[in-house]
Formats: sequence, structure tokens, C-alpha cells
Amino acid sequence: MNDNKFVICVEKGGQRDQAESFARKTGSSIASHPGNGLTVLFHAKGVSLTGYGLVYQGDFENMLHRVTNGRLQHEMLVRAAKSDKEGRKAIDATAGMGEDAFLLAAQGYEVTLYEQNPVIAILLKDALRRARKHPVLKEIAARMKLVEGNSVECMRKLLDPVDVIYLDPMFPARQKSSLINKKLQLIQKLEPPCSAETDLFDAAIQADPEKIIVKRPLKSEFLAGRKPSYTLNGKAIRYDCYTQ
Repeated sequence: MNDNKFVICVEKGGQRDQAESFARKTGSSIASHPGNGLTVLFHAKGVSLTGYGLVYQGDFENMLHRVTNGRLQHEMLVRAAKSDKEGRKAIDATAGMGEDAFLLAAQGYEVTLYEQNPVIAILLKDALRRARKHPVLKEIAARMKLVEGNSVECMRKLLDPVDVIYLDPMFPARQKSSLINKKLQLIQKLEPPCSAETDLFDAAIQADPEKIIVKRPLKSEFLAGRKPSYTLNGKAIRYDCYTQ
């Protein structure tokens, strides 16, 4: 990644060794003060992305209301991925900040999340670390495993079978809450995934899961022009399901 895209800063209580490792990985340097643009900030409470008057830190606690009090089964993605199979496994090949993977994990899947952008990956890693200490979230977060890397390459190297591969090639996902907007405003300034949609879909098909689920804007074309086996429609989005 271009080191002009962001700077790295460590505040009191931040994990300097983690910051130094991240700096080496991204070819960036650690600055004494936040930059004018994006800053990856290591502080006492974890890792945040700051810039342009905004601060964002991943937090799965914001997902609690979607997975408790019987609400989980009303989630469209959970309905699309519904399964009672023991030991069911899923791949989220476009992980982002992991919200959709969290829903799959809450439904009982062991979920592997692929994320190639190093800034998004370290924010997600930090959010998962904190979730695994949360009394309610920890059981769900324990079923989520982050892999940093290109989704297409990772899926081509898969050895073990998976039940579901989930693709959300929209970048970023369109959602309306002020918190999400804050995240989007910052993450949009990072480089989006470079994998072509067709390559992503082809790699998912070659991995031979029982089902591929693709999140799409409601009125958009099918991913790579391929008609799904069936579709679940919401108000603004839909889930196209491809079964083998």
C-alpha cells in the first residue's frame, strides 16, 4: 500500500510493537502526530482510523440488537444461509468490517473472513479481539477467523470443503446509520478491493461450496451476469443464492 495514503501514530497505552509490525507490513512510518489525511491510531482502547474530523473504531457491540431477543432469524442473510448442519462452515470473501460474517457466525457457522486491505484488516482484527472478551459476543466471535489476503487467491488454494461462500462486492455496503456513514466516509478513502467481480465469482464456484450467496443492490444486474437459483428481496438489497 502507498504510504502516502495514511500515517501511523501511537498514543499513550497503545501497542507500539503492533504498530511497528503494521508499519513494516505496509511500508509506512510511525509519526509523532496524526497526519492531515488518514491516520491509523494505536491507543489504549485498541486501533482506530481517524481523519477529516472523523474517528472510526470497529465494534461488534453495535450488532447486539440484531442477534438477541429473537431478531437473528429475521435477518435476510441468516434466512439465505439457513442450515442446521453440524459443523457448518462459511467463507466471507469480502469481509470489510465483518458485520455480515458476524451474522453467519451467530447462526452457527464457523466463518473464515478474507480481507486484503491491511488497514481494514487491522481494524477488524482489533474489533474481533475486543468481541472475544465480551460476555455476550465472545461465543460468536470465537467462530470467526480472519485471514489477510486476496480472496481469489485464497479460495483457489482451499483444501477443505465449505458449505457457504458469501460475496458482497459492493464497496462499501450501502447502509444508513450515522455510525456506518462515519465508517464509510473514512474507509472510502482507502483503496477498494481490486479483484474483478468475475474473477471473484469464478473462484467461489471453483471452491465448490453447497451454496454461494451474493449481496446486491435491489435493482442491480446479477453478479457477472449469472442468474441465481433463487433470490431473497429486501427493500434496498437482495440476496442472490446459487446452489450446486
